[in-house]
Parts: sequence; C-alpha cells; structure tokens
Amino acid sequence: MTSMVIYEDDDLLALNKPSGLSSQGGRGQVHTLDELLFAFAKPGKARPRLIHRLDRDTSGVILTAKTKPAASALGKAMMARRFGKTYLAVVSPGAPEPREGLIDKAMRREEVGREAYMRICAPDAEGAESAQSRYRTLSAAAGAALLELSPKTGRMHQLRVHLASIGRPIAGDARYGGALRLGDQTAARLMLHAAALDVPLAGGERLRITAPPPVDMQTFCAGLGLALPAVEAPRNSDRPQTL
Repeated sequence: MTSMVIYEDDDLLALNKPSGLSSQGGRGQVHTLDELLFAFAKPGKARPRLIHRLDRDTSGVILTAKTKPAASALGKAMMARRFGKTYLAVVSPGAPEPREGLIDKAMRREEVGREAYMRICAPDAEGAESAQSRYRTLSAAAGAALLELSPKTGRMHQLRVHLASIGRPIAGDARYGGALRLGDQTAARLMLHAAALDVPLAGGERLRITAPPPVDMQTFCAGLGLALPAVEAPRNSDRPQTL
C-alpha cells in the first residue's frame, strides 16, 4: 500500500491505483482499495475515506481524505464538479476525426443479467443522464492513437462509452468493443489511466496531483509507436492545511 502513495499531507492521501483493484465492494468484489485503506488508519482514528472511484481496470490517481472536515469539503466540491480530471487512453483504429473535440451524448444505465452497462440514449429518454467528455489526440500511429481525456461529468463508464460511440473504443475494453490486440501488441487490460487530478482547496488554491502510467501501458504504447507525455510525480505541498 505504501508503494501506491503519490501525495500526502495533513488532509489528503492520494494513491496511484493499479489496474485490477476495485475501489469499493460490489458484485463479486472481495479485496478492495477501500478495505486496504485500513493500512493507513492511525490508532483510535478512522481509515482515510475515498472521495471518488475508478473502474476496477482503470489505473491512476485516486484521492482519499484523512479527516472528516476534508472529506466533507472535498465531497461537496466533487458533487459541484469543481475537480479537474485528466485521463490517458489508447484507442483504435486510429485518431478520431476531428482530432480533438467535445462528445456531448446522454447515456443511461442498463442491466444485462448480473452486469451493468451504460448506453447512449436520447437526452429525453427515460433514465437519461447528460454526459460530456473532452478529448485531444496526443499521438497517432497506424491503427491506434493516444488520447487525453477530460470528463466534464462523472457517469459510470462515461469515457469508455463516449469513445465507443464515435468509433474509437479503448483498447482492452471488451465490454464496449475495444480491440484486445493491436498489431503485435496485446491489450491485457483496459488501457485507460487517470493521469492527473486537479483538486480545489480552501481559499481558491488548487493542487494538481499526477501519476505516471504503469509499466504495462508504457510498454503497450512504445510497441505501437505512441509517445506518452511526461508526467511529473507530485511533491508534498508546504501549503497551510485549511480544508
């Protein structure tokens, strides 16, 4: 657990979650990040609280609060959509056209057996939720592209469904039509990484927390000829603890 820590101060604890680890319990989920946070509990105090979640197969920055006041403030900021989120994703069969833009398509949840899916739907359909995602092509090669993604809303599977809806599903995303193999490279998991989180703080300050892509994603991109952007590791802030 300590190897996952990428940022810590008196209020916050940010982790670089590996792919394959669920954020919280659900159907068939036994070992979760939420349970593992007991490793950071101090004597007589509660464990850090998750502020948001990532899909099980998505890697990257996930934020927790170490105190109740911080959890309350950050939870309200998340609900008000004041956080900035940046993801990296490998898609196929190449760069989207246009190479950057906004996907504004409503979606709704559907149950298929024991599995939950999100589907694109008409904005006025029953159960419809508005959803917006910005994308920008960072690198392109034959049959693949690396995109930077910024969701403006936080719907389940939003980025995965939006990219599939424009014919550019994320590599390794079997649920939404993503290729499991590109060229001679195998997508052993969903190639989606939460690279940065821009956190609003009291007094108008903002804190940017970043996480470099894991080795498997770096290797996958290198094999496809896609250039990953440099991601600097965050440093602990000397700001006053005012959350």
